[in-house]
Amino acid sequence: MNRREVVTLLGGAAAGRPLPARAQPAGKVFRIGFVGLTTADSLPKRPEAFRAAMRELGYQEGRNIVIDFRWADGHYDRLPALFAEMVRLNVDVIVTHGTPGALAAKRATTTIPIVFATAGDAVASGLVTSLARPGANVTGSTYFIPELSAKQLELLKELIPGLTDVGILLNPANPMNEPVVPAMKQTAQLLKVELHQFGMRSLPSLKALLLRWQRDASARSW
Repeated sequence: MNRREVVTLLGGAAAGRPLPARAQPAGKVFRIGFVGLTTADSLPKRPEAFRAAMRELGYQEGRNIVIDFRWADGHYDRLPALFAEMVRLNVDVIVTHGTPGALAAKRATTTIPIVFATAGDAVASGLVTSLARPGANVTGSTYFIPELSAKQLELLKELIPGLTDVGILLNPANPMNEPVVPAMKQTAQLLKVELHQFGMRSLPSLKALLLRWQRDASARSW
């Protein structure tokens, strides 16, 4: 098994495309460490989708792979310990997602292959040297959040020409979000829109924020 196969299965599972099964070395049992940033309950379909994609590649639990699942439950401070555990287990490859997960995995090991899914700008965050040549032991898929967020603001202004104020929800603990606000502020200035930033670190904090907005809206309506 190699990182390219795991990247392929992650992309194939996301797109719903069948992947060709491949013959694997007889008798070899690979160990995969899967570290999720949230809870298992919040992503109930992801583990099974991962298993299904592995089967399409010819890897099956109990026959030639073992998958160790760990979950940070939304607490990024737990990630170093979780990845340190994967290093102690001597897994053959580490699979994770998001910029916090990928960065924590990279800090934990320079030898075990790491595959990340849907991380923010991998070059800007320091995950890889370049998209063409990632370098080191890290690879995966990335997208450009600052540019996308700025474009979303432009589209919102087109839909609502009289728009003057926009609220943005960001998790300040996620390093992926660091370049987002400057990019959006630059676009907001051109569009003559004022941004209002709100930090959200967890689902309870989001619920509390939404309740506060609801109370404020009710007070204004009177």
